[in-house]
Amino acid sequence: MKLNFFEKLIGSGFYTGYIKTASGTFGSLAGLAIYLIPGFENPTIIIFFISLMIVIGVPIAVKFENIYGNDPSEYTNDEVIGMWITLLFVPKKIWWIVLGFLIWRFLDIVKPFPAKQLEKVKNGWGVLLDDIAAGIYSFILLQLLIYGFNWIVK
Repeated sequence: MKLNFFEKLIGSGFYTGYIKTASGTFGSLAGLAIYLIPGFENPTIIIFFISLMIVIGVPIAVKFENIYGNDPSEYTNDEVIGMWITLLFVPKKIWWIVLGFLIWRFLDIVKPFPAKQLEKVKNGWGVLLDDIAAGIYSFILLQLLIYGFNWIVK
């Protein structure tokens, strides 16, 4: 089984998955770079791309697992998706973006319950679901911090 150009591009998070060290961090940075494109933060646009990357990412994840093994580090589309989920509805200010990145990376690595258990789901879904869960946790924590900051500053 071989991956075509499109599958490699999307599955590896724009080839960041082929970086030998910290491929997840580089995949997250790729997602962050795309987020910084003017207008991408529009909820309609970012939700569309999150959904699209999940739909096309699952069958690509199956192929990556068949080639590289269970939940391969070469597959970083899940980090791109998790980064986008984290930054959904976040004001496009550098301090919130950096904080979101740091929270996302921490929770993606730690994988609090039940994120870690979601890795066991079969047919490519486990590759994405643990990062989607960590992205949702990151989103909630960042939104609470933004709300708290705005409440204190008022």
